[in-house]
Amino acid sequence: MLEDDFGREVTGVRVSLTDRCNFDCVYCHNEGLGDTRGPMEPGDNEMSTDDVVRFLDVVEEFGVRKVKFTGGEPMLRQDLEEIIRRTPDSMETSLTTNGTFLPGRAEALKEAGLSRVNVSQDALDPQAFAEITKSGAYDKVMEGVQAAVDAGLTPVKLNMVVFEHTAGYVEEMVEHVAENDGLQLQLIEYMPELTGKPEWNIDIQRVHDWLADIADRVEHREMHDRKRYFVEGGMVEIVDPVENEEFCSNCHRVRVTHEGYLKGCLNRNDDLRPMGEMSREEIRTAFHETVENRVPYYGEYLVKDDDGDWVVNEKYLGVEPEPVTADD
Repeated sequence: MLEDDFGREVTGVRVSLTDRCNFDCVYCHNEGLGDTRGPMEPGDNEMSTDDVVRFLDVVEEFGVRKVKFTGGEPMLRQDLEEIIRRTPDSMETSLTTNGTFLPGRAEALKEAGLSRVNVSQDALDPQAFAEITKSGAYDKVMEGVQAAVDAGLTPVKLNMVVFEHTAGYVEEMVEHVAENDGLQLQLIEYMPELTGKPEWNIDIQRVHDWLADIADRVEHREMHDRKRYFVEGGMVEIVDPVENEEFCSNCHRVRVTHEGYLKGCLNRNDDLRPMGEMSREEIRTAFHETVENRVPYYGEYLVKDDDGDWVVNEKYLGVEPEPVTADD
């Protein structure tokens, strides 16, 4: 198992299968790459089925035991079931989706080996949902969530980005997951440094404090040192990476873009590492170098300048990691 310079073992990978999406969410940062989405038709730049599977086969050698498939909208890939079916048996597989394609495919995904899904759902109000996602797919998403529960892809986590547009719906969403078996809620801190709309930000600590007051109990999850709040039988987890050193010091994940570039942190794009023609040797080398080049936490890597804008910490400008051979 590979370990970076800060003692973090890499036990999981997050693989983007496409940058295409049938939604246009106002907060989207496309896995930290910015709004790079192109046409809805499959592009030649997307990793092939064999590329994805070969990558997973190689990182399994290094002890990686979890993979989350993301996008864009990963269910736009018609080969998704095949990719999951061919994922190494030792890996737990999960999926982040907007849910619109789960009706009719949830059972097939479960049969292929998918363990569970995260579904993006930022409001229980159809009009607010439409304004945030720029789609009229509210009913389809609700149907998709139920299809995932019925297929046994549980717990189904509802992903809700908490910012100005959604903060008023948090209480209703907490009640919703408490009242419906098979659901959990994941509240995700809005990341203004990636979306360019700082005026939409809210203080996530206020949400922590409110949940602490009403929770029956609070637990810490090892991954990212996340807090879990148990409220009337429902589970609510907060993902709060912004300027949070503890969050990053417990990160054990490396990311892969849909084009086959490795990145050690959501918030870094200057360290994108190609895996060449995706040969096993090229994958091994790029994976080694990506882990070697991880920074302690993005709150050190991205800092605010005198004008309050996010910039790269000068200590990381122009710094190249020492080369690492595949035999190391």
